Amino acid sequence: MARFYEMLVERNKVMNLTTITEPEEAARLHFVDSLMLLRFLPLEEDGITLADIGTGAGFPGIPLKILRPRLHVTLVDSLAKRLSFLEEVIEALGLREEGFIETAHGRAEDLAGKRGAMRERFDIATARAVAALPVLSELCLPFVKTGGTFVAYKTDTAEAEVADAKRALLELGGRTRAVEHYSLPHSDVSRSLIFIDKTDKTPAKYPRQAGTPAKKPL
Repeated sequence: MARFYEMLVERNKVMNLTTITEPEEAARLHFVDSLMLLRFLPLEEDGITLADIGTGAGFPGIPLKILRPRLHVTLVDSLAKRLSFLEEVIEALGLREEGFIETAHGRAEDLAGKRGAMRERFDIATARAVAALPVLSELCLPFVKTGGTFVAYKTDTAEAEVADAKRALLELGGRTRAVEHYSLPHSDVSRSLIFIDKTDKTPAKYPRQAGTPAKKPL
């Protein structure tokens, strides 16, 4: 974890990876927040496949992989420079030694589209992106197998987002299983995890072409 943090801060000097660089804040807001998933979903079985959609600087995918080395992780992002940095992190930390990890360059709408190679391939998809839940659901649920789960990292207003996403989830083959709230240590910051089960295949017309989910949410 410390080595990843050091690499993140160093690379952040020449490219925009994060605005959170102070050690305690980074530990709390990036690392601990990423790992809170394990409180509710231990991910201890071998070979679970997880796609981290819009991984950015590698959260939550890299911390989860560090603590669960046998987890099969795919880090998805639309910016090649970010993924180049994450490939360096993967090699420096030896994250391929115990289990599979890869990076995937492209937009979610293309990678999990009707003919996308990653469509309905994963047990779990995660996203910490700042986007409304109807948008995130259209981008992320197509990555998930029927019977799998999409987990959205959100603020403490998650219930309102779930209500707004009800129609979208019905259309996309998802159903909200639970909203779990937690507080980050030594702070007044509250967060939530929204667990959405993939109950049916996502219709082939979703996700719509790049940019449309954000412009015209379901």
